[in-house]
Amino acid sequence: MSFPVKLEVFEGPLDLLLHLIEKNKVNIYDIPIVEITEQYLDYIKEMESKDLEIMSGFLVMAATLLNIKSRMLLPQEETEEEEVVDPRQELVDRLLEYKMFKYISEELKDKQWDASKVLYKPPTIPPEISDYKEEVKVEDLLSDLTLSKLHHIFNSVVKKQMDKIDPIRSKFGKIEKEEINLSEKFLQIQEYGIAHRKFSFRNLLESQHSRMEVIVTFLSVLELIKIGRIRIEQECLFDDIHITYLADDIIQMEEVGF
Repeated sequence: MSFPVKLEVFEGPLDLLLHLIEKNKVNIYDIPIVEITEQYLDYIKEMESKDLEIMSGFLVMAATLLNIKSRMLLPQEETEEEEVVDPRQELVDRLLEYKMFKYISEELKDKQWDASKVLYKPPTIPPEISDYKEEVKVEDLLSDLTLSKLHHIFNSVVKKQMDKIDPIRSKFGKIEKEEINLSEKFLQIQEYGIAHRKFSFRNLLESQHSRMEVIVTFLSVLELIKIGRIRIEQECLFDDIHITYLADDIIQMEEVGF
């Protein structure tokens, strides 16, 4: 049996074997090893190459196929402890790896072909033109310059420099952690409530010295509302909230589990 193909079509024994598998339209995971081996040997017989290096690779693959063929024809003893290993598995793994690299090489070849069609024009500007610099006459440049214009230019430059300065961040100094004791603030609000009985929630917050102190005060008021020691009233939406302190004693935060 002969094939109307030339050796140059195949890059090696794996390439020929992959060609035979695709030609016979068989599953690469379930190779009919007897049929493929016979076709492979028929092709070897038709080869006329005298290059021993090329022939040796094809002969090694032929020996491998014959070995797999003989192992598959022999009866296999199945045991419960050992799984039956398919003699074709190693060959399948090599074919899959070769197929992957062949696909990658074809993709790279296409990219090389596309790149070969891209042409770049080298710079053709004469040196005497590319190195030319127009002379600037200082007299012409300063002919209409006055002291008023200089002052205006100076002010515009200074303004641009000032605009680059962040008016907020430029005044930042060292950020220090505020130490606010929640327990102490909880007691202070109760003392303030006993002393004033009725007071404005807005005024209470505005009297605090920092944002963190406002937050801690707000949390303390919420907890006092929760345990029923103060009552709040608001006549209209967005109006000030009026607080009435109801208790006559002071309790610790630990007593309410806050």
